[in-house]
Amino acid sequence: MQRELFTVGYEGTTIDSFISSLKANNIGCILDVRALPLSRKRGFSKTQLAERLARVHIQYVHLPELGTPKDIRDRLKLTRDYPTFFEKVEKYLASKKDVIQQAYNYVMNARCCLMCFEHLVDQCHRKIVAEKIKASDGNGLQIMHI
Repeated sequence: MQRELFTVGYEGTTIDSFISSLKANNIGCILDVRALPLSRKRGFSKTQLAERLARVHIQYVHLPELGTPKDIRDRLKLTRDYPTFFEKVEKYLASKKDVIQQAYNYVMNARCCLMCFEHLVDQCHRKIVAEKIKASDGNGLQIMHI
């Protein structure tokens, strides 16, 4: 059976819309790939989010090692240089093989969705995380952005 890995950004949405989207895609596990799982958006900080997801039977897993380090995030805010940002994220994630494998194990056991803030996947490191997880799979894991 071909597996899918979903990704989602919660920018511009509410917690209710976010959860509705997860449910519509039959997501059973959220893999939070934010380095800091805090949010100014109501309901998206780690504890609140985990509790809310548990109520709808979606597992919450925080993988902070797959988040973008602060210095790389800060540099992007200054320069808006996405090619360099993605280069640095790629290099950083190359040293996180154990955590990539951990994420892959979740994907093999549940219908998972990588979560970060940015709505546009082309402006988010989660696309690289997803590709790294896909590289662990020999059966054609499909990446879907919701």
